[in-house]
Amino acid sequence: MDTMPHIVDMIEGGWDVVVTHGNGPQVGFNLRRSELAREVLHEVPLDYCGAKTQGSIGYMLQKALHNEFKRRGISKEAVTVVTQAVVDKHDPAFEHPSKPIGSFMEEAEAKSRGDNDGWTVVEDAGRGWRRVVPSPRPVTIIEAEAIHNLIDAGFTVIGVGGGGIPVIELDDGTLTGIEAVIDKDFGSSLLAKLIGADLFLISTAVEKVALDFNTPDQMWLDQMTVAEARQYVKEGHFASGSMLPKIQACIQFIENGGKKALITDPEHISAALAGKTGTWIVP
Repeated sequence: MDTMPHIVDMIEGGWDVVVTHGNGPQVGFNLRRSELAREVLHEVPLDYCGAKTQGSIGYMLQKALHNEFKRRGISKEAVTVVTQAVVDKHDPAFEHPSKPIGSFMEEAEAKSRGDNDGWTVVEDAGRGWRRVVPSPRPVTIIEAEAIHNLIDAGFTVIGVGGGGIPVIELDDGTLTGIEAVIDKDFGSSLLAKLIGADLFLISTAVEKVALDFNTPDQMWLDQMTVAEARQYVKEGHFASGSMLPKIQACIQFIENGGKKALITDPEHISAALAGKTGTWIVP
């Protein structure tokens, strides 16, 4: 919740803000509770775990924003939208599940769940066996128009938690949830495009993006073009489980018509918006 004052600084500065967030650990906790209780209660499907975490994390963020608004005398409220992200049922990710979720297991249990429950299981870096699920790219956000309307009505909106609850659209236009996980950065980037955001800001653990991160040759970047960002990705400067999806999401936003993107840590958001720090990604 330490991030909320920095977001309210943005709002006081005149920005209309949509807050998105990850939910990886929380989904894992929900799955773990479900697994431990499966002898007495039904297991909770993954899409419902995503929905539960959107609600609980949204509640925490709403409350923190409400309290910060109250402290500053700002007449404003935050609302959370439980958000569904449509994915293509033919996305290649469904053929290659790769996102680890849930608990570590012994090999025998993992293979049993694979045989009996249809799970895809893999050995995870010597730490045990885990279930893996697809991580498809979102193609649209069902509630994007509602989020846009809430912004126009003056609300601060919390949405696309965990990248959105993955759903597929059936032939008759109805939706059904699926066992998958959407990357939060790609879900956020898509929402930013759909609502016509002027800026896509990723708040993360570092003040700036670096080349050769954590090496003697480390070099911080103030700005990069989309072409430069693509080249850095090609050269392998960004880790797949860390900065890579953030850079790719920024590229996606700008190539879809966005003006600019910014990556920095929470405490430097105001300074970065003033052009004093952070890494800007531009066309």
